Amino acid sequence: MTAGLLDGREPVPAGSLLGGLPPARAVPDALALIRAENERTGTRIAVLDDDPTGTQTVAGVPVLTSWAVSDLQWGMDAGAGTFFVLTNTRGGSPEVARARNAEIAANLETAAKAAGGARVRLVSRCDSTLRGHYPLETDVHQAAAEARGVPYDGVLFSPAYLAAGRITVNDVHWTRRGEELVPVASTEYARDATFGYRSSNLREFVAEKTDGRFRPEDVGSLDLDTIRSGGPEAVRDVLLAVRGGQPVIVNAVEEEDLEVVVLGVHLAEREGRRFLHRSGPSLVRVLGGLETRPPLRHEQLYPRGPRPGHGLVVVGSHVGHSTRQVAELLQLPGLTSVELNVPELLAATDTEAVVASAAAKVASALEHSDVLLATSRELVVGATPDESLEIAGRVSRALVWVVYGVHTAVPLRFVLAKGGITSSDLATEGLRIRRAEVIGQLFPGMVSVWLAADGEADVGLPFVVFAGNVGETSALAEAVSMLR
Repeated sequence: MTAGLLDGREPVPAGSLLGGLPPARAVPDALALIRAENERTGTRIAVLDDDPTGTQTVAGVPVLTSWAVSDLQWGMDAGAGTFFVLTNTRGGSPEVARARNAEIAANLETAAKAAGGARVRLVSRCDSTLRGHYPLETDVHQAAAEARGVPYDGVLFSPAYLAAGRITVNDVHWTRRGEELVPVASTEYARDATFGYRSSNLREFVAEKTDGRFRPEDVGSLDLDTIRSGGPEAVRDVLLAVRGGQPVIVNAVEEEDLEVVVLGVHLAEREGRRFLHRSGPSLVRVLGGLETRPPLRHEQLYPRGPRPGHGLVVVGSHVGHSTRQVAELLQLPGLTSVELNVPELLAATDTEAVVASAAAKVASALEHSDVLLATSRELVVGATPDESLEIAGRVSRALVWVVYGVHTAVPLRFVLAKGGITSSDLATEGLRIRRAEVIGQLFPGMVSVWLAADGEADVGLPFVVFAGNVGETSALAEAVSMLR
């Protein structure tokens, strides 16, 4: 393989990169074996999701937007032993992320003791295009574990999101674009104003993000030769040599790769090792031993029966792919578009007036049509990453105020949120969801639908979480058509 492929600096034909790999190794009844081990060890899997898009591969799983001990106990007792805690730390400062993760770690320990000493597998869910507070979040949990006298031997870094074409080969993270594989550092995601990066090779990415605390050669790897040729026992042998919280890159192209890795993790844990996970969406379902479910049918979206009113689509994501999806959505009949003008909002001395005007337009339009509420498409950034994060927060809060005002005054058939920070803020503040269930996805492995379980939220209202960077150009329009 050429140096260019290993470095991950240029797009390559998918066949040239994947064609020479060993065949995927299928372990019979792998998910059943994983479930059985979780049950034997009393393991609950707590996924700390830095925005709501991590739920895209699971169904029948509880999700919390609060992390009080009582909420965490509910999550441990509900569902199939896997639950999500929506931290929304990607929308906050490093200080917020640090404090929030520390609080959740302490509350999880208390909740686990109350559950009879349940064993908690902690997953720090990360974006499959590598944006987020890394290594800050995993450092917080390693410090908490060290304080309890049970430090993690390794941090398994598994950003793969297979349904969206995000794979890791030769320690390089790629995203599919047609018949090509594009190294993620050459995509728009790597130019994120707050969480940008230079390296597609994940060993180099770790070195970059840890400011050299781990050099590329210090980072471990579960490569595809080991996974596919050696199986769980070979994975175990690699992991038994991991010490001191060493990062380990998990390569994966197929779900079978992740199944082998999880079975190998179980074998290493039987010999006393402990691992923390920094993971994209795909590994989560495998860790829980959860089976795939087909996409939801229309009638499954409304389990309490038909709903009155029209639907609200809210788009805050500014990645180019979202903008293209919005353009196609606007071709649907029976849709009114209302724009929240970001430069006007940021310049206004009275933001409440801007919000009230947008809310009035949305409420009026909902009387006769579905409504698209979108931020103006020109991205406004600050002079520094912190300033950009603050701008994003102000815009998201404005969207929340609009939606909360509309939601409390007008019956809604559905709400679809496009973008991670947008969907998180709408769930917690706009719709006041505290506890919910992920009932499934609109597309295979993508676009989750939640139903609130309690709280102020409308428990029959489908809330659709649509990440900014997934789906075909037509997917947003198709999602709205399915909800109709």
